[in-house]
Amino acid sequence: LPAASGLAEMGAHWIHGPSPGNPVFRLATHYGLLGPEAAREENQQAEAGGHPPLPSVTYGSSGKALSPRVVSEARDLFDILLASARAFRGAEELPAPSVGQYLRAEIARRVPALGGSKEDALRLQLAILATCLKLECCISGTHSMDLVALEPFGEYISLPGLDCTFPGGYSSLPDCMLSALPEGTVLLNKAVRTIWWRGSYREEGDKARDFPVRVECEDGDTFLADHVIVTVPLGFLKEHHQDFFQPPLPERKVEAIRRLGFGTNNKIFLEFEQPFWEPQQQLLEVVWEDESPLEEPSADLEANWFKKLIGFVVLQPPEQHGHVLCGFIAGKESEYMETLSDAEVLSTMTRVLRVLTGNPHLPAPRSVLRSRWHSAPYTRGSYSYVAVGSSGDDIDVLAQPLPEDPEDPRPLQLLFAGEATHRTFYSTTHGALLSGWREAERLNQLFEAPSPA
Repeated sequence: LPAASGLAEMGAHWIHGPSPGNPVFRLATHYGLLGPEAAREENQQAEAGGHPPLPSVTYGSSGKALSPRVVSEARDLFDILLASARAFRGAEELPAPSVGQYLRAEIARRVPALGGSKEDALRLQLAILATCLKLECCISGTHSMDLVALEPFGEYISLPGLDCTFPGGYSSLPDCMLSALPEGTVLLNKAVRTIWWRGSYREEGDKARDFPVRVECEDGDTFLADHVIVTVPLGFLKEHHQDFFQPPLPERKVEAIRRLGFGTNNKIFLEFEQPFWEPQQQLLEVVWEDESPLEEPSADLEANWFKKLIGFVVLQPPEQHGHVLCGFIAGKESEYMETLSDAEVLSTMTRVLRVLTGNPHLPAPRSVLRSRWHSAPYTRGSYSYVAVGSSGDDIDVLAQPLPEDPEDPRPLQLLFAGEATHRTFYSTTHGALLSGWREAERLNQLFEAPSPA
């Protein structure tokens, strides 16, 4: 979508782990869609762990920038604890069911050593750690890390490479991929109402051939098929699987859909006449100094929704984008934000930035643009995570084609792809792409298999 003179990515923002092991990066490089920085070998080898290391400033709610040393001390501790949370795969006994509970217990154990003996220094360290937890909520696409299961947390794989963006927008990649297909192959704005499977359907006037699957669209059009690859988001499946598939899905798959987590991460773009940040600053972080991971956050969304905001990325370069900040906010607070008007979001963001910078006269942004992934009827959120009570096995069950019987004479009627079906790269664009290739390969193998004698 246009913002200033450039574009704003409402969905996927970065290539996470742009290195040769990432198929999105390989394709983008093949099509010449990336800038020179992404091609540098040292950038492809960097281990960023899913956190782009941008030059940053951290604002506290007392209205001044916090000491970089204090911020990095707290962040280093959090990174150590987060890495330790990935070490419980296959453990028979867990210290806690969720990542959030584990991290908070570990932070509580270290309180005596935090901030030396000074109460103010301790409070500030805890406030920074609370911000780190909110950032993890954005990365995991969850309301709270208390919802993310501890045991399978280490199954997710972060690829090496400094996260990078598409100068021409993420959509430049699918545009290139689609350009090789005949016109009319892909039908957009063609919402599907029901997928009928295990049937016997014939085209009008063709008695010779019948198909096991019929796709019925909301506009009444139907398509008959031997095989359908379903890539709708898990959030949509959670709400609509009962009516979307006829006959209904097997209970095993329904249980996997129910157990896996799916949350919301939204963006708020703010466009300014002039930047109030320094040219070298690419990330403005936010710390509410009265918060602590050891205390329950306020449940009053109306009064406090904006405190879930982790900060703002500066869109680069300003010559292309103008002076635009992109804020990230996850969870129920993010979903509440979707219910507000643009004017309410803009005035709240203005108030927040005036508090953080300590400048009551900071000019308001001239425009606001935000995503609303929870309200979007065909997504109902952003991306998946492995929730408490679920495991990577549920991801594999979700990915299994139907019918389940491998001896069925009409195999692979329904195949399932999308980020929520990739056990180690869920939540990512490269996970989604690989899952689509996986299902295409499944069909390739079926077509190449020798016919039974």
